Amino acid sequence: MVIRYILCWPVLVIIAIANGALREIGYGSDLTELQAHQVSTAAGVFFTGLFIWFLSRRWPLASAAQAWTIGSIWLVMTVAFEFLFGHYVAGHPWSRLLHDYDILAGRVWLLLLVWVASAPYVFFRFSRPGA
Repeated sequence: MVIRYILCWPVLVIIAIANGALREIGYGSDLTELQAHQVSTAAGVFFTGLFIWFLSRRWPLASAAQAWTIGSIWLVMTVAFEFLFGHYVAGHPWSRLLHDYDILAGRVWLLLLVWVASAPYVFFRFSRPGA
């Protein structure tokens, strides 16, 4: 089951790219950069949540440990992709990539990462009888 979920991770990347495109061609010009970042993060949590919920219904997880394993693997893959692709392919400097991790400046990207890591467990937990 873990392999199935890992093979679905690229869909999370597609969701993130589509969410970014929605921000750029939609509401991004009507908000400050920080507001657009925050709205985009909230939208990302929502859209990734829908997809992870769908996966949890399609392929129910066997245990909390399996859910945390998947979430942890997804977290590592997401951060690695963000930094490796962002720096070596998109050419962004490390400082720009780290900018979204400044929670004290209102950058809430970390919330999306926490969600990606914990959502498999959340949906596992709520799918159990008596939850």
